[in-house]
Amino acid sequence: MRRVSLRGWGGVAAMAVACVLTALFVLLPVTHTSGDVNPALRGPGTAEGLHTRASDCVPEASSLRPSSSTTGPALSAIRERGRLVIGVDQNSFRWGYRNPNKENGGLEGFDIDLAKALAREILPGGTVQFKTIPTNRRIPALKNGEVDMVVQTMTINCERLEDVDFSSPYFKTGQQVLAARNSSITGYDPSLKGKRVCSAHGSTAKDALTTKSHGADLSVTVPNQLDCLVRLQLGEVDAVVTDGVLAAVQAAQDPMVELKGEPFTTEYYGIAMKKGSDDLVRRVNQVLVEFRQGQWQKSYKEWLAEDLGPGTGPPSPDYRD
Repeated sequence: MRRVSLRGWGGVAAMAVACVLTALFVLLPVTHTSGDVNPALRGPGTAEGLHTRASDCVPEASSLRPSSSTTGPALSAIRERGRLVIGVDQNSFRWGYRNPNKENGGLEGFDIDLAKALAREILPGGTVQFKTIPTNRRIPALKNGEVDMVVQTMTINCERLEDVDFSSPYFKTGQQVLAARNSSITGYDPSLKGKRVCSAHGSTAKDALTTKSHGADLSVTVPNQLDCLVRLQLGEVDAVVTDGVLAAVQAAQDPMVELKGEPFTTEYYGIAMKKGSDDLVRRVNQVLVEFRQGQWQKSYKEWLAEDLGPGTGPPSPDYRD
């Protein structure tokens, strides 16, 4: 089968068109995926910068200690249903996206590998249901019970911890600026003054820009982060602010854009779950212990190493109890 190239301005725009922004469902048997692990491989680098937090909140150390127990109300409800519902992305290349070269545009990427690993361990022999949701719907989908968890490059922060529970961190990143190569923008600095900057609604990028905009025009906010890249390509905005690891993958796809300056925050991705699902949080953290020891490195090499480099491995977990 002829492979479809996603490189270049037209390629990325085509991917955005192919990734329909309405919610879709993908049903897969939990036992469908498997793979050997290679613990010798190394993971991504760290982002340098300031980490904003409340005095009594340490986001990366906010989760519960792991447990192999399969008892508890949240886990029992999932078993009785016979299906684990996971909120994922379909628009983030290399993380969670629809591959046009696969039959029915199958979902794949680093986060999809992690979601499948969680499903295999939490509901062996059952079914995993992937529900694609936009950035601004992640927390509402958890609160109203549409999904059991969200695996979608979701940053752990103090504000979100008021609404949902998180696993321990599985990836370290930071906010960064993406703009055209010939742009006068040099990073998250006064060069943004008067520039139209796009961010996704409900994202940590939006929060950072609202706190300190450097005089940028923040009027453009979209449901999904990829929508910002399309607007940048169309000339409707001058820059995008998003997680550096997402921006790096987009820059690798498109020779007309590049990262500007260094990351200006330090952030951690975690798996989000409904508030009070302590038994599920502990079980997820146990799966992450095992994922970091092997499958993490294999998935990193397959999806991210080409664009992010060899790095230094997954973040070490720290728990609050």
